[in-house]
Amino acid sequence: MTPTAPTKTQNYTGPLLIIGTLFFVFGFVTWLNSVLIAFFKQAFNLSTVGSNLVAFAFFISYTLMAIPSSALLKRTGFKNGMSIGLLVMAVGTIVFVPAAKVVSYPLFLGGLFLIGIGLTVLQTASNPYTTILGPRESAAQRISFMGVSNKLAGILSQVIFGGLLLTGANTVSGAVALEKLVTPYIILTGVLVVLAILIRYSNMPEVSEEQDDAPVELTQRTSVWQFPNLVLGIIALFCYVGAEVIAGDTIINYGLAIGFSNDEAKHFTKYTLYGLLAGYILGIVAIPRFISQQMALRVGAILALMLTVGALLTDGFNSILCVALLGFAISPIWPAMWPLALNRLGKFTKIGSALLIMGISGGALLPLLHGYLTDAVSPKMAYTLLLPLFGFILYYAVVGHKKTNW
Repeated sequence: MTPTAPTKTQNYTGPLLIIGTLFFVFGFVTWLNSVLIAFFKQAFNLSTVGSNLVAFAFFISYTLMAIPSSALLKRTGFKNGMSIGLLVMAVGTIVFVPAAKVVSYPLFLGGLFLIGIGLTVLQTASNPYTTILGPRESAAQRISFMGVSNKLAGILSQVIFGGLLLTGANTVSGAVALEKLVTPYIILTGVLVVLAILIRYSNMPEVSEEQDDAPVELTQRTSVWQFPNLVLGIIALFCYVGAEVIAGDTIINYGLAIGFSNDEAKHFTKYTLYGLLAGYILGIVAIPRFISQQMALRVGAILALMLTVGALLTDGFNSILCVALLGFAISPIWPAMWPLALNRLGKFTKIGSALLIMGISGGALLPLLHGYLTDAVSPKMAYTLLLPLFGFILYYAVVGHKKTNW
């Protein structure tokens, strides 16, 4: 069956609900990292850099596997590729069981790497799929819907795993603590396998990534690197994902470092997620009805810069609150960046999507740098790293996304 290009009159509610379910999976698994970072730090007595290897192992797979994922999707199509991605994730989650039994941190990292590979396939397929299914000017609104699903799942993961893993974690041995992971990850594996089967036999349509609104001079380009809006978008996405992971995944350890207890700090990532959720809901209402994708990106970057300064200049819970509110500030960035970066790529849309997915490696590398600054300078001053990241995102929002030639 020949893939069809979407039109404004087609109804894509069913496919978008399926994609929304996948974004729920993304959120649940990804935001678990914040709990795992704090949990493994205590269970294995790790340094901040050592515990942040959780984020590194998870997100570095996006760099290594994005291009192979694009090639896979060309062979399998979106639907079958998503099913394969879920099965790879299931392999990664089941690895947690033997890792807990033999008390092996490297084996846990291997499982996280496999989960990241599966997510790379899913992200490479689902983000452009969401962008294509409907008018481009409302793409950020559709991705915001997906973001709501993603963040609700993240909040749920914090409630379940934060209470399960961090309550009393510093009062038992590492081996005993790790046993808490076995049953939840067996259940999670089963859920992923069932989802893979359901999507494999669903009626999701294949759609074409071709766009017929591109000027002739753009359709005649021979390389994806000839699109500055994409290349600068990859860098901006690298900055964004690194900043999001730092804001969400390090806040528990930051709270512990400045004197909060486990029972208090375990809630902090939820505050970041509440901010993200509120921002996505606002985006659904406001974009593009009251504010454009470009303006939302600009406002989000400015607010993020202001909150970062606030986190650096305040102490105690006020500083924690500024870090958590970054979730609200950055909420428009991911939804707005995708349609702007993929705009008018035509036949290069799939490879462009894969390259954007590679930008997610910011979540692997930048938290390690933040961890180093935490250990070498101070937990608070490590957040100065966010200033140049949000600065570049602001540049992309104001200038970079408009560039059509180098």
